[in-house]
Amino acid sequence: MRERNHAFDFLCGICIIRMMMLHITGACGFQTEGWWKEIMWWTYFFMSFFFFKAGYFNKTVSGKSWEYCKDKFKRLMIPYFVWGVIGNAIYFFFAWFILDEKNAMVKEISWEHIWNTSSFYGNIPCWFLFSFFVAYIGMHFLQKVRGLRWVVLVFPLVSYGLYKMGNPLWLSLNNVFFGIFLFFLGRVWKWILNRLNQPLRIGISLVFVAMFVYMNIEHHGEYSMSDNRWDGNVWNILACTFCSLCGISGLLLSVKMPRVPLVNYIGQHSMVFFVAHAPMLTFYKMVRSANVHTLKNHWDDYVLLIVILFGVCILLVPYVEKVAWLSGRFPKKIKNEE
Repeated sequence: MRERNHAFDFLCGICIIRMMMLHITGACGFQTEGWWKEIMWWTYFFMSFFFFKAGYFNKTVSGKSWEYCKDKFKRLMIPYFVWGVIGNAIYFFFAWFILDEKNAMVKEISWEHIWNTSSFYGNIPCWFLFSFFVAYIGMHFLQKVRGLRWVVLVFPLVSYGLYKMGNPLWLSLNNVFFGIFLFFLGRVWKWILNRLNQPLRIGISLVFVAMFVYMNIEHHGEYSMSDNRWDGNVWNILACTFCSLCGISGLLLSVKMPRVPLVNYIGQHSMVFFVAHAPMLTFYKMVRSANVHTLKNHWDDYVLLIVILFGVCILLVPYVEKVAWLSGRFPKKIKNEE
């Protein structure tokens, strides 16, 4: 049996922890605090990592298009719809039957949400699964035409151009072009690493990490994949993203890092934590709102949410992963896939 890649499990776990903490911190109104801004300053590229990782481990995006698309639909879109419905059910139960019409959570409901975004009320992070699916399909068809794959090199500029136009694409698809580029970058980076000896891999990775640290301090810029927001100079953002993803992953892969129990466990079962934490957070917020209680600046709620969300997700892992339409763990039928 092939040994799991502890480096990518670790990075995936860190990304999931950071994502959940972002949502908890925002719910409790601490996102403008200096200590949290500092964390965001150094971790803004983490959502990009999942696209990069997918490209790194994806051995092929070729094969029969219908079978390929059907397989990706089952693994990504079925959980997307199921967990979206779960989030919606929680949200609208409170919005229609419990909360007053003047409540902020009720007033924010809009029909335009259906076609403008790919997220769900009650489970907003689901946008990622939809964009992830479209990126997989896009990369598949780009591979079908010889030489066309290299067009992805300009895709970050396409996403940036869409941002400057006000992100006009429906269903939050403005970020998919950058996602496909990151997918491609992951594949190229693996090809490069496989052709270098260990000392050279470590040396090049350390250079990239050092470049990221320098540029992030001197020429900082941030990219938010959820809303395709580019804050800062586009070239600085691209350089920092490239150096951080390639440098950190290359370094950890080269030193053959050991398994970090809790972090690697979260990374190994990241899908469960990703899809399940937001409905629980929504339920907690709705209950508090129904009791005319705000979470803003409440450290007790902050600590309690951390314990509940991470604790319940850990307990849910074995149960959710047994149900394919919840976890996306359908039997593999396509050869040479991941």
